[in-house]
Amino acid sequence: MSSLFTVILPVFLVVGFGWVVTWRGWFSDAGVDGVMSFAQNFAVPVLLFSSIARLDLGSGFDPRLLLAFYAGAFASFFVGWWGARRFFGRNPIDCVAIGFVCLFSNTLLLGIPITERAFGPDALTGNWAIIAVHSPLLYTFGITMMEFTLARGKGLPVGRLALRALRGVLQTPLVIGILSGLAMNLLTQAGLAMPEGFWAAVDMIARAAIPAALFGLGGVLHRYKPEGDMATITMCCACALVLHPAITFAIGLGTGLDVAGMRSAVVTAAMAPGVNAYIFANIYGVAKRVAASTVLVATGLSILTTWLWLSLLP
Repeated sequence: MSSLFTVILPVFLVVGFGWVVTWRGWFSDAGVDGVMSFAQNFAVPVLLFSSIARLDLGSGFDPRLLLAFYAGAFASFFVGWWGARRFFGRNPIDCVAIGFVCLFSNTLLLGIPITERAFGPDALTGNWAIIAVHSPLLYTFGITMMEFTLARGKGLPVGRLALRALRGVLQTPLVIGILSGLAMNLLTQAGLAMPEGFWAAVDMIARAAIPAALFGLGGVLHRYKPEGDMATITMCCACALVLHPAITFAIGLGTGLDVAGMRSAVVTAAMAPGVNAYIFANIYGVAKRVAASTVLVATGLSILTTWLWLSLLP
């Protein structure tokens, strides 16, 4: 029970502060957009750059860790995609967007602070390895699935669709931060040493990323109202909060994943869908209500589900 109050609650209190001040009108929607723009387009990419640049690439990228997490993620996508089509009669384009909601965990804004508070900053190596792959892989997959679904029957070349998906992914600030960090990591291994003042400035910005993003997330969530489509929303929450971490936990046990890797993989898998799930749906103008409501409802439910998953971990 102590982890609920000492690990999980502080993170969601910051989100709650953002929600309350927006609800009361003490912080404008324009202010929320400004905070989120700073966090998502600048501070968080800098945090990713700093973390990937200093990551031990040899020990961080354990294939068992990535297999456990991403097997659960893609299983959640296909269950959500199939369930939306089979049980709720959604059209194929909606099904891709709903599947993406089940696929895209809030690995950074929730996964990092909860893992750090539960197990300490030294436990984040596995989290950074997952995050380094997360946005490039899942955005590429989601955009490709959506473009192929949209192009079905139009005879568009496969190469053009793949190029469009790749271009969209490479223009994402988070991916730019990850790739820049990877390049810096390799340059450092080759002997390049950046001055201490450079890293001091990077660290100052990076420290602002998570608090600003959590506060802004609260303000953004205030805009979403869970209305209609509750059966579909329930399915998405079940995929994100139960199915994904359960598969990750089972595969981690089966492959002999170490304690640190198991903690990073399961906690990250247990996070609610991030705002990017709604952004993806909004880009294509489909299943926006399901995506927005799932982000809101699952974020609230994850206070309890995360506590349950933490109780299962060593």
